[in-house]
Amino acid sequence: MSTLLNEVLAANNEYSAEFGQADLAMPPARGFAILTCMDARLDPAKYAGLSEGDAHVIRNAGGRASDDAIRSLVISYKLLGTKEWFVIHHTNCGMETFTDSIMRDLLSTSLKTASVDDTGWHDCFEGNGSNEGNFVDWLTIEDQNQSVLDDVTRIRNHPLVPKDIPIYGYIYDVKTGSLIEVPEATAAGK
Repeated sequence: MSTLLNEVLAANNEYSAEFGQADLAMPPARGFAILTCMDARLDPAKYAGLSEGDAHVIRNAGGRASDDAIRSLVISYKLLGTKEWFVIHHTNCGMETFTDSIMRDLLSTSLKTASVDDTGWHDCFEGNGSNEGNFVDWLTIEDQNQSVLDDVTRIRNHPLVPKDIPIYGYIYDVKTGSLIEVPEATAAGK
């Protein structure tokens, strides 16, 4: 077993030994959902004051309103009763460091991990690549405010999303821990 696997399993043993959440209901107790980035620096439980069972947290690269994220939000509302949604992107996001074209080029030459420096992304050229990346919308971010607005607008206008669910748009500042509203996005989410 790897060291990391051992660490995770040991942590889970400690957690499960004192587990006291068996009676939590499936619907989130506070009735809301957050769509946010998978970045390890973000802890939605801390920045939104959540305890286990409070809210649905949907995470993907960039916190983008992908088809799968919208699927999760619709399930969150339709089957589990959430009444308000937050779209929360963040400063210094990795999704701002490349474009669809860069990602496609990197994948076409190798599937190994790329590196980045002051001149940009570089591939190791080890192993085979694939052109399947050409068929993926990587949902990269050029401007945080605009991406939050775009995502809130996409969710708001989706035919499976009821018009009475408020959708709020925010950017989490990784340097201060503050949530900063994107007023245009929140207005679009009304």
